Amino acid sequence: MTDFDETLRSLRVWDTDLPGFDPDTAPAEPLPLFRAWLVAAARAGQVEPHTMALATVDAEGRPDVRTVMLHGADERGWHFASHATSAKGRQLAADPHAALHFYWPAQGRQVRLRGRVASGTPEEAYADLHARSTGALAAALVGRQSEVLGSVAELATASEAAWERARAEPDADAETWTAYVLDADEAEFFQGDARRRHLRLRYRRDAGGAWVRDLLWP
Repeated sequence: MTDFDETLRSLRVWDTDLPGFDPDTAPAEPLPLFRAWLVAAARAGQVEPHTMALATVDAEGRPDVRTVMLHGADERGWHFASHATSAKGRQLAADPHAALHFYWPAQGRQVRLRGRVASGTPEEAYADLHARSTGALAAALVGRQSEVLGSVAELATASEAAWERARAEPDADAETWTAYVLDADEAEFFQGDARRRHLRLRYRRDAGGAWVRDLLWP
């Protein structure tokens, strides 16, 4: 058996006390429950609870996924940002259907969301860019996300120039930086259980746009 196989088989999940969850007490809409679960995950010590997997499809219908940061969640939906010229930006422009996934192992919880993604205004993108750190602005100023990189040295040179500009021009704009929001039409909340009696609560919109709740078999 290889080190990989031994390590893989030795791993355990949820080596901690898991919180309870009563679906009957869940709110009528998913947003308040999501907010409460994210806060609970952060207070339980979950590292980077605001990171999420974003799944899109390319021109051939092949799925693509990457980790991005949640920038907000409100009545409009779940917010994130990226360059419109990146792979995810181009894919969303061609097909706005997408999915988000949050995993908080500190509490054995997952949240899955599906819906359509819309672009925000340039003003929203600018505000998002400048609400973040100098490093985030510098990274956005480098641009060229998802393009082929010639060498690590080329990246280092471009990054250093972007850092200098970000420090000298804190109001600088990155023209392709785009604010996005996913308007969910389906949301699933998964509460893990040590005895594998996991609870899954799904919200889905009916034909009239109202939220309907279902329990799903684990």
